[in-house]
Amino acid sequence: MAIADLIRSAKAVAMPWLRVPHTAEEDRNWVATLLLPEQDVWLATAGDVVTGVVALTPGHLEQLYVATGHQGAGVGRLLLDAAKRLHPGGLELWVFQRNARARRFYENAGFVLAEVTDGETTEEREPDARYVWRPADGADDA
Repeated sequence: MAIADLIRSAKAVAMPWLRVPHTAEEDRNWVATLLLPEQDVWLATAGDVVTGVVALTPGHLEQLYVATGHQGAGVGRLLLDAAKRLHPGGLELWVFQRNARARRFYENAGFVLAEVTDGETTEEREPDARYVWRPADGADDA
């Protein structure tokens, strides 16, 4: 499945240090049985190729990944802006603390660090950080 493969590949390139707790087949099953049925999923495409994915639940940005060959081309910002429009009251997200590139991306988009953890509750056992975006004066800054 294109979404699972994109997420898996993007993680491997951006976070080579990250523990991989599931097989590729388990990831594909997760996308088919949990992600797509339970979250609001939006794709960026170039022709028939999926270049990015964002998944949302009420008030939460659950997933945002861009295919490695399309990073730096504005795909992530396009998906994040769409997420902000879909959730004008604000969004929260979690990112691994060591993922400096993602943290800069979210901070540049107006997200503010709200909390850090030791990662004991994550499958990867990796320290993470919670970020929050709230529109100024009730207006979306996207």
